Amino acid sequence: MIRITELQLPLDHPAEALRAAIVKRLKIKDTDLLDFTVFKRSYDARKKNSEITFVYIIDLQANNEEKILSRFADDKNIRPAPDTNYYPVAQAPADLTERPLVIGFGPCGLFAALTLAQMGFKPIVLERGKDVRKRTKDTWALWRNKVLTPESNVQFGEGGAGLFSDGKLYSQIKDPKFYGRKVMHEFVRAGAPEEIMYVSKPHIGTFRLTGVVSTMREEIKALGGEVRFESKVTDFIIENGRIEGVVLASGETLRSRYVVLALGHSSRDTFRKIHERGVFIEAKPFAVGFRIEHPQSLIDNARLGKYAGHPELGAADYKLVYHANNGRAVYSFCMCPGGTVVAATSEPNRVVTNGMSQYSRNERNANAGIVVGIEPEKDFPGGPLAGVELQEKLESRAFELGGHDYCAPGQLVGDFIRGKPSSEFGEVEPSYKPGVKLGDLAPSLPDYVIEAIREALPEFGKQIRGFDRDDAVLTGIETRTSSPVRITRNHESLQSLNTRGLYPAGEGAGYAGGILSAGVDGIKVAEAVAKAMLADLQG
Repeated sequence: MIRITELQLPLDHPAEALRAAIVKRLKIKDTDLLDFTVFKRSYDARKKNSEITFVYIIDLQANNEEKILSRFADDKNIRPAPDTNYYPVAQAPADLTERPLVIGFGPCGLFAALTLAQMGFKPIVLERGKDVRKRTKDTWALWRNKVLTPESNVQFGEGGAGLFSDGKLYSQIKDPKFYGRKVMHEFVRAGAPEEIMYVSKPHIGTFRLTGVVSTMREEIKALGGEVRFESKVTDFIIENGRIEGVVLASGETLRSRYVVLALGHSSRDTFRKIHERGVFIEAKPFAVGFRIEHPQSLIDNARLGKYAGHPELGAADYKLVYHANNGRAVYSFCMCPGGTVVAATSEPNRVVTNGMSQYSRNERNANAGIVVGIEPEKDFPGGPLAGVELQEKLESRAFELGGHDYCAPGQLVGDFIRGKPSSEFGEVEPSYKPGVKLGDLAPSLPDYVIEAIREALPEFGKQIRGFDRDDAVLTGIETRTSSPVRITRNHESLQSLNTRGLYPAGEGAGYAGGILSAGVDGIKVAEAVAKAMLADLQG
């Protein structure tokens, strides 16, 4: 196969123009082009008020491919296409009796379990939360009625924290083996739109993702795997430096020498338990801040100019970074076009925010986290769990500022910049449910965070006109941008540094950030488990 990169076409080109452009680019006859697929399609909006073009990467089959490639030997945009197929690394023997355990059924646990099941290892998944249908009902109870279910919410349950998000499927991780393609392929097989295979910033959206995840769960079960909901792991059996099994809240003990720890970033009780049991764990940097909301039309006009609202482009997004004078980096995080700010706490008497979009991305507001990076040595010294303790302290304070009923504290951007409490909303209506209590956000986060964000917002307004408009809304607080710990693992075996057979994985272990990278890490860890199990069988 041949790959063409940087193939540009006008935004409104007809479908047949793509084939014609390929033929013209390769200088071949139409009959010599046997087949082609779009590997990626992005758009170049740098000239938003003159012309926006689609930019394609095309994989194709043609007659006389070697001859074509030799003719374009000096053209870096015409090269042999890489093999992006996935090839299993192992196959379980039919008489295998030991079964690996996968703790957590977010994106990482989902793909670890699926990959193990596809290789015949029949994993047992232990998920502390509920299945996606029951979980959705519990989550809405918090948003609508201020009733929190600690084991079934935005953080815990089938699909993990990624379920109630934008369903974003892009990442900046290095992926030389194209595991990301397998993640996309499995989502499409389970019912996700095929376009996620090629658009530059693919997303599924929460409502579609719920059906996709449940379909994948059924495949795991059909392949001999087992998925247990409301099965919280409360202890770990570790003997002579090796994992031997786990204990559930019900009192049941499950024995296994191969355990994937795909916890997610909010399993604070489990972090504490593995630390108590001596598993190596360390504090890592994360970020804290607020959610900011603007009219989506403002972002569309600023990013797309005269093309704002074009159906082929959809709702515009943004990515912003600013280095404040106090040395802090301020940046946008998890931007959700046409979405909502959601209540994301998993613990009583605490307030946390996150962002979510549906596939259509057609809600009135755009939202994103505006966060500041913080580091263990400088900002929360004190041991491996110091970041967890800081998060808990800040979230409890936000609960108090919001009125003690899961409403979130909020402030208008103009008032925040001027250091003046807010009392009345402007044109921008916040989307957070149960509700936003206006006031002063300064007491909700450390002074250096407040100082950096105050400095950054006017600078962001220079990049996106209106970003610092007075009535844009800040909603507090965003603390769970990533895990505050790293459950460190061996680079080659992917096992815990000091607990053999324990495989820390995904976002909770500090090895992923988002659905795609977590899914990729789940695949990698599943392969490591499969290889180790076969190696141990062979002695």
